[in-house]
Amino acid sequence: MKRVFSGIQPTGNIHLGNYLGAVKNWVEKQAEKENFFCIVDLHSLTVPQNPEQLRFETRSLAAMLIAAGIDPDKSTLFIQSHVPAHAEGCWLLNCVTPLGWLQRMTQYKDKSAKQESVLTGLLDYPVLMAGDILLYDADEVPVGEDQKQHVELARDIAQRFNHVYEEEFFVIPQPIIPQAGARVMGLDEPTNKMSKSLAEKRGHAVRLLDEPKEILRSFKRAVTDSGREIQFSTDPDKAGVNNLLGIYKAVTGKSEAEVIADFSEARGYGDLKVGVAQVVIDMLNPIRERYQMLMQDPAELDRLLARGAQQAAAVAAPKVDQMKHTMGLVLPA
Repeated sequence: MKRVFSGIQPTGNIHLGNYLGAVKNWVEKQAEKENFFCIVDLHSLTVPQNPEQLRFETRSLAAMLIAAGIDPDKSTLFIQSHVPAHAEGCWLLNCVTPLGWLQRMTQYKDKSAKQESVLTGLLDYPVLMAGDILLYDADEVPVGEDQKQHVELARDIAQRFNHVYEEEFFVIPQPIIPQAGARVMGLDEPTNKMSKSLAEKRGHAVRLLDEPKEILRSFKRAVTDSGREIQFSTDPDKAGVNNLLGIYKAVTGKSEAEVIADFSEARGYGDLKVGVAQVVIDMLNPIRERYQMLMQDPAELDRLLARGAQQAAAVAAPKVDQMKHTMGLVLPA
C-alpha cells in the first residue's frame, strides 16, 4: 500500500466543514493506504501560545480524531513532539536547505509582513514540515491548495539531499489535492468557506462538540433567500440553500435527486433547515459522546497516543540514523 502522511495543527474549533471536507474522507479510506496522522504541535509554536491551552487543544484534537473514526489499529496517530526524530531531522535538513528557498515561501512572506518581529520558527517551519513527510518516505501528502508549495519544497529538499549525497535516499512525495467532496460554507455567509478562525462567532459554524440545541439554533439562523423552492442551483442568490443541501448530501451520502426527494413535501426553507440540522445532530452525537469518554479517561488516551508514537518512532528514528550516517556523523555504539 502507498504511504500517506497528514499533519494537523491543534488550533481548536474543529467544525463541520473540517469534518466533512477532510476527516470523514480519512476515516472512510484509512484501510486503503498506510496512514500516518500527526498532530503537529511543534508547528504551533511558530506563534505565541498559551501553554495550558496548547496542551488541552493537543489532547482534545487527538480525542476528536479517534472519536470521529480514526482507528489506531488501522492508522498511526501520534503527537509530533512525542517523536524526537522530527526535530532532529529538521536540523539535518536545515543543513542542506538554501535560505533563499525559505524566504520565497508565500505564507512566510504574507505572515512576516504583518509582524514587527519575525520568529526563526516561522521562517524554518517548512523544513520541519519537510522532515515530517520525508522521515516516513511518504508517497502522498493530502493538502489544501494553500499548502501545496510546502510539499513542493519538501520535494526540492529531498532531491537536493539525494543529489548532494549521490544516492536515492528519500522518496519524492506527491502533493495530493483532495477532490472537494464537501465544501461547507459559513451558515451566516454562504459565499465564504466555513472558517476555524470564525468558529466562535455565533451562527457561522457548527462545531463538532456543539450540543444538539446549539446545532439546531445555528441552522435555523442560516442565511437563505426570499424564495421557497428547494433545488440545487448555480444562481448566486441560492448559495445558502445550496450550502444546506450540500451538507445534507455529504452527511447522508445520497444523490442530488434523492436529497431533493427527501424535501419534496417541505413547506419552505424552515423545514429544510430543521431537516439538515437533524441529520447533522444524528451524525455528531456518537462522535461527541466518544470524545467525552476519551477526555474523561486520560489513561486510555495516553495509551493510544503512546502506542502511536512508538509506531511512528519505529519508522522515523532509523531514518534519522541513516541520515546521520549518510552525512558523516558518528552513530553511538
